[in-house]
Amino acid sequence: MVDPYRGLHDDIMRLIEAEQYFVVHAPRQTGKTTFLHQLAHRLNREGTYVSTVCSLESAGYPSIPVEDANEVFIRSLYQNAAVFLEGAAMPPDPYGYPRSAQLFKQYLSDWSRALDKPLVVLIDEVDALYDDVLISTLRQLRDGFQARPKNFPQSIALVGLRDIREYRIRARADNPSIGAGSPFNVKAESFFLPFFSPKEVRELLNQHTQDTGQVFSDEVFERLFHFSGGQPWLTNALANEIVAKMLKNDYSQTITPEMVETAKERLIEQRQTHLDSLADKVREDRVRPVIMSIINGESPNFDGFDDAMRYCRDLGIIAQDNPIRFSNPIYREIVTRILNSAFQAGFNQDIAQTSWYLRADGSLDMDKLLRAFVDFYRWNSESWLERFEYKEAGHQLLLMAFLQRIVNGGGRIEREMALGNGRTDLAVFWKEQVIPIELKLQHNARTLPEGIQQLSRYMDRLGQKAGYLVIFEKKTSEELPWEERLRWEHITHEGREITLVVM
Repeated sequence: MVDPYRGLHDDIMRLIEAEQYFVVHAPRQTGKTTFLHQLAHRLNREGTYVSTVCSLESAGYPSIPVEDANEVFIRSLYQNAAVFLEGAAMPPDPYGYPRSAQLFKQYLSDWSRALDKPLVVLIDEVDALYDDVLISTLRQLRDGFQARPKNFPQSIALVGLRDIREYRIRARADNPSIGAGSPFNVKAESFFLPFFSPKEVRELLNQHTQDTGQVFSDEVFERLFHFSGGQPWLTNALANEIVAKMLKNDYSQTITPEMVETAKERLIEQRQTHLDSLADKVREDRVRPVIMSIINGESPNFDGFDDAMRYCRDLGIIAQDNPIRFSNPIYREIVTRILNSAFQAGFNQDIAQTSWYLRADGSLDMDKLLRAFVDFYRWNSESWLERFEYKEAGHQLLLMAFLQRIVNGGGRIEREMALGNGRTDLAVFWKEQVIPIELKLQHNARTLPEGIQQLSRYMDRLGQKAGYLVIFEKKTSEELPWEERLRWEHITHEGREITLVVM
């Protein structure tokens, strides 16, 4: 276990003592439930407050009437309270209450008046609610706020994936019927439950070592943290994949950095529920432009970017700090494969045989592979990209899909991408080969010299003397005929051999 409060305990206790309502938000499977349960149990154990956790998720579908949702709320509250409370501290029996649009408020009021201590309610999955139900719920909490602490909960936490500003969008906040007396004015502060820090991951792994004697070396730890980015579910999934599944809980075996690499690839291939849920997110209107900008390295040129960026950060898809990038290499790989999976499936088997691109010694012939792609791209790209949802990033994704289809036969691809860097960096690993590839979109006369400098720096980081610079022309074949746009040149730059491919 790491500290379930992640450094937030003192701030939250300050708000509870000040009789404030607040928001706690974090991506899925980052420890929110553990955090809430620990907090409620601690408050009850210390004896100053009565506290429980309640989830509203069971009312989280669009068609439920407000009156039905209120009944779901109070019954869920009653059932969940049994985990935390007993005797006189329990809420009233919910089944004798008549249906009402104000039932949730009434129930909380009755319970608060019956207690001899202030009530603290931690409400999970609030942002799962829709439209009128969400507006009604927040209004009931706001309306009861002035009656606290004797006649309404002293403090309420609204907990979910999103901050309060996202509730507005969820509840059609542009609807003028909501009015200026905003139902969203219910919180004093908002807290983001962060991913694990390097120190917390190190402590977590050390606890395993103390229990079993099996060591996570510094190199293993660094690679595990790099792949997970401290995301709690990924951190545990990687460690579990190694210890329980690969080593079958044989604690006498040594954990190696190569095992972390294998575990990462296995998680990506398995696409468990947590990772597969990214597929739904990447197709959302506010997520798509951010991801496109990260993949193609272009600066965004759309309205509402700040809101879209905050939304993606709240979901945990992108990192909390700059540069704007995917939260971790596993998310980056999953999102890329989700987006180019249709491309991969569409390649004709005639050009997708790995063995055709291998030399006699088993090494990968990247020149031959890229020439095959250029030919395919010339005759298919415009029709394929026209049907693609991510058109602006389609050039890069199409090449990545082609490479992935071939390299999956015995190697791997690592990608580096961030918004605003003007490029996508790829490294193809095939046996002993490390092949750097830089992808750019053609903009102006600066594109080529910038690409050469960027690729040179990337080659230095990888310790390589040869690499490929691939530049995609944004103009259509009608604007610039294929005979004029296709180029294949070999450039020597500062002792490095660069193959330039323009298409």
